[in-house]
Amino acid sequence: MAHIQTSSRVPALWTVAYGPHRLRGVRLLARCLLRVRAFARELALADHVPYGGY
Repeated sequence: MAHIQTSSRVPALWTVAYGPHRLRGVRLLARCLLRVRAFARELALADHVPYGGY
């Protein structure tokens, strides 16, 4: 079974998404962008899994 390692670096978007001094709309947009980024990364890595990934 292949194991996908999580990234050890925290993107700058993370501090915007979960920082205490940001507007609610900005935090929501940053969280959505983080989800899209994570999905795109997993989808790209799925091409390299021998059993098909998704």
